[in-house]
Amino acid sequence: MRNTRSVSTLSLIAIPALITLGITILRLTGELQHWSSLWFNPTAGGGGALIGISWLPILFGPYFAVKLAKAGEGPSSVGKSVGFAVVGLVVYTLAGFLFASTVQHPNNFTLLALLLMLMAAFIPRLGWRSLNDTLLSYAFAARIPVLVVMYLAMSGNGGAGWGTHYDAVPPPLANLSFAVKYFYLGILPQMTLWIGFTVVVGSLMGVIVAAVAQRWKRAAQAAA
Repeated sequence: MRNTRSVSTLSLIAIPALITLGITILRLTGELQHWSSLWFNPTAGGGGALIGISWLPILFGPYFAVKLAKAGEGPSSVGKSVGFAVVGLVVYTLAGFLFASTVQHPNNFTLLALLLMLMAAFIPRLGWRSLNDTLLSYAFAARIPVLVVMYLAMSGNGGAGWGTHYDAVPPPLANLSFAVKYFYLGILPQMTLWIGFTVVVGSLMGVIVAAVAQRWKRAAQAAA
């Protein structure tokens, strides 16, 4: 059973992972070529850029949910899956506020916030295990290439960087060693904050679509 699920998960996330990788490469290219900052924001964090992968869970969460439901891997209870997805979102949001209030002067609470955001990714699993496992696999498939790009960008040009948001360093971290900067700007957020975000958002969107689809199905059966 474990091997079957692994193969199924890999086949399910393959195309979304390739699309995500393509967008990551497109964004890097756009920033290197200095294309419009509206689409490709090269500043630290890269916030607000229209080309990026952070919004993809909104699409792929429902995609995975529909595929799993059709394969007989739907939740045992739609209400339960919705409830735990909402709890995951609440935990992630509260941790996000803690992170935002401490990140300018990082301390143990900042680390706690990141760990809570990662832990939030596992809460929806209590309602829909197969969707959660699929989204976790997709999240790592999406974020590991970003870590590779960040490593190359931050170490490029003799350590001066490529001038993209992948290597932009906030002033408080500018004088730290490469290894420390890469850990704090790359590994730590990509493997906690963004994993949690991907799974929580994808789960919430997925269970909403599943709930609506189930209601439509029941309505159609009643009408028939």
